[in-house]
Amino acid sequence: MYSEDVIACAKLVERGDPLRFRAVMAAPSDLRPALFTLFAFNLEVARVPWVTKEAMIAEMRLQWWHDALGEIANGDVVRRHEVVTPLAYYITPDQARLLQDLVDARRWDIYADPFADKEAFDSYLLNTSGNLYAVGAGMLGPCDLDIVNRIGAAFGFAQFMQAIPALQNAGKRPMDDGRSETLATRAAEVQRTLPLRRQIAKPSQWALLSGYQAEWIIKHVVKHPERVIDGIGNPSPFLDRYLFMKARF
Repeated sequence: MYSEDVIACAKLVERGDPLRFRAVMAAPSDLRPALFTLFAFNLEVARVPWVTKEAMIAEMRLQWWHDALGEIANGDVVRRHEVVTPLAYYITPDQARLLQDLVDARRWDIYADPFADKEAFDSYLLNTSGNLYAVGAGMLGPCDLDIVNRIGAAFGFAQFMQAIPALQNAGKRPMDDGRSETLATRAAEVQRTLPLRRQIAKPSQWALLSGYQAEWIIKHVVKHPERVIDGIGNPSPFLDRYLFMKARF
C-alpha cells in the first residue's frame, strides 16, 4: 500500500509525464514509489520556468526547491510537502546535492539566451537529465553513476531535440549552433553513448526505461537534422510499443 504522498506523486507523473508514468508502471511494484517520487520532483522543477513570465518569481520557486534539497543534504528537519517529504525518505544526502545541481541548471530555462557554447549545452544536459537518471538508478541499486549520468544526458539530448520548436515558439534561442551539420554531428556523438546502458545492472535499469524513445529520436536527428527546427514528431503508436517492449526486455 503506497502512502498518500506517493500516490499524489504518481498522479502528478500520470498527468504531466505519461511516458515516465508508463515506464514506472512497468517496473516491479516495490521500485515504483521511489521512481514516482523522483519523477514528480523533476516534473515540478521542470515546469517552474513555464508557469510564470516573471523571471524573479521563477528564480524564487527554483530556490525553494534548492533549499528543500539542502535540508535533505544537510540532515536538517525537512519541510512538509507532498513531493519533498517522500523524496527525503528515498534519496541520500549526496543524491540531494546532485538534484540541487539539477535545480540550478534549470535556471537556464527561465531566460531566452542561448547556451554560450557546446560545453555549456553539455553541462546543462549532464546536470539536468544526467543527474536525474543517476539519482534514479542509484536509488534502485549499485551502479556506475558516471555511466548512468552520460546515458541520462543522452536521453536529455533527445528530449531537447524534440522540444526545440516549442522553445522557439516561446521566444527562446535553444541552440548555440543550430546548423544541420552541427546537429547531426552532435547527435552522432550522443548516439555512441546509448550502448553503455547494457553495462547497468537490472535493478537500476528500471530507472532508465523511460528513455526508450531516445535511440529513435537521435537516429532521426543524425539522418534528418534539417527537420529538428520544424519538429521531429513522435514514433507511430505501433513503433512506440515496439520500442517500449524492446527497451523493457
